[in-house]
Amino acid sequence: MTTEDRTPASPTEAADAEMSEARALRLQENLARMEELSKRLTAALAHRKQADPALAGPAPDVYMKAATAYLAEMMQNPARVVEHQVNYWGKTLKHYVEAQQTLAKGEFKAPPDPGPKDRRFSNPLWDTHPFFNFLKQQYLLNAEAVTTATADMETLPDNDRRRVEYFTRQIVDMMAPTNFLATNPDALEKAVATDGMSLVQGLENLVRDVEGNHGELVVTLADREAFKVGENLATTPGEVVYRNRMLELIQYTPTTDKVHKIPLLIFPPWINKFYIMDLKPQNSLIKWIVDQGFTLFVVSWVNPDSSYAGTSLDDYIRDGFLRAMAEVRRITGEPKINAVGYCIGGTTLGLTLAHLQNAGDASVNAATFFTTLADFSDPGEVGVFLNNDFVDGIERQTETDGILSKLFMARTFSFLRSNDLIYTPAIRSYMLGEAPPAFDLLYWNGDGTNLPARMAVDYLRGLCQDDGFALGHFKVFGKPVSLHDIKLPLCAIACETDHIAHWRGSFNSIRQMGSDDKTFILSESGHIAGIINPPSKDKYGHYTNDAPVSGAPEDWLKAATFHKGSWWPRWKDWLAARSGPLVKARQPADSLSPAPGTYVTATPGD
Repeated sequence: MTTEDRTPASPTEAADAEMSEARALRLQENLARMEELSKRLTAALAHRKQADPALAGPAPDVYMKAATAYLAEMMQNPARVVEHQVNYWGKTLKHYVEAQQTLAKGEFKAPPDPGPKDRRFSNPLWDTHPFFNFLKQQYLLNAEAVTTATADMETLPDNDRRRVEYFTRQIVDMMAPTNFLATNPDALEKAVATDGMSLVQGLENLVRDVEGNHGELVVTLADREAFKVGENLATTPGEVVYRNRMLELIQYTPTTDKVHKIPLLIFPPWINKFYIMDLKPQNSLIKWIVDQGFTLFVVSWVNPDSSYAGTSLDDYIRDGFLRAMAEVRRITGEPKINAVGYCIGGTTLGLTLAHLQNAGDASVNAATFFTTLADFSDPGEVGVFLNNDFVDGIERQTETDGILSKLFMARTFSFLRSNDLIYTPAIRSYMLGEAPPAFDLLYWNGDGTNLPARMAVDYLRGLCQDDGFALGHFKVFGKPVSLHDIKLPLCAIACETDHIAHWRGSFNSIRQMGSDDKTFILSESGHIAGIINPPSKDKYGHYTNDAPVSGAPEDWLKAATFHKGSWWPRWKDWLAARSGPLVKARQPADSLSPAPGTYVTATPGD
């Protein structure tokens, strides 16, 4: 056929051909861009600092114990092992046969899917497409089989069982089909729709994260450009009224004409920064406290570098807690203060109070503990990181670096909620090519701090591993202190789904304190959301019980009363009753700088 015999292409066909050529060109360009980015990624990974191998995962003995326990189960209780295997084989075979039967009918659809709903598999293709549905159902069957097998290992001691279950869950979560491009329909659909641009953007995000963390892979959880501390975060007015090498002390500007006579001093954790309590006015605990008529001081801890290597818990108590307490008394002229400790700030507040009691110092009138562990006989989920394989590695690494790096801390706590804080953000950023969200809580979560080498080891060895505070042999300034030494009125708030300081451990800690005036409040939600729970949100409720804080925590909860809404007003009434009469509001004086100060934004070494 000659050229003249060919039928001319219609305008639509020509447009389609032109569009196809353009898309092919874009795809080719994107693939070339991905090759360039891959080279950058390789170069960035080469700058990764070598860390102690113990920080990367549990020692091999964990897996050896699991294998030995499973073998023991096979020998001692073969019927149970056979039951597990037959159950798994039966479900797998049934699943395979149902999928084959559906396809044999010539129907391109998935068989019935009775499995539980899982938000990781929200794309409709997981339910309708035979391939993706088969993957999903088989993954869930595999996950069920593995977790059931580890949970039923009766020969494992409780501590080893918890570790095996935890690290098994990490492996199961890591192997979810959503975590791989070839088996993630969301990522594949977007890659096709964007001619590969989503993968280019995802690789750009990955390279940015690796380059920004000196070769370490740390997923950026929030838009770093959307927030600035002191401008749209931590904006409650106040002044830095004291500073030393450990802390800045912020006094907040009153918003009421009258305030309670006894001032309030908050010690946040130095594992994170204090402005979690002052993210924005709508959910700021700091602003809310000031608005209730209290003279409020808050500690902002230094973010240490290697020059703080020898700084101990005693130094935090002496130059942090005791110094801040003395400055609040000096500034206000009041002989007594009330104190709050959050997380490790609460643990160390407890040590300080026990020391003061033994020294005959009654300058702290009442104390509040937010999500505080002081009895580590059952540390909860974080206990999987408290065995010698991890702690020995931390000790070796801190001897080299002078600090326990914020990168290790962030990674450790993220793995406690790996699907929420690692895999889901990684999928969105690296597979879908999405920009991190402008989310203030996640911004704060990524704004971590280091820990001094000696302090980290003091805490991990003496408090967590040896349970020295609860057992009465942990020493403050050379003298042992005990939970029983804490005699003053106290209130404790724990959080029901806390992964870091589990509420039963908080309850057991408070139960052992020697005070005759103890109040325990259990908030819904977790370590952060349960505490930063403003009344205006009306989101999470809380439990109270008028009975003494004694006995088992489960019995306390069984007899407790549930209340809708935030615990903040209830605590305000408790605090007001122990804060004296109203006096003229106190304005901050002798300002060193406006709040939120300089330590909260300083880079270690500045």
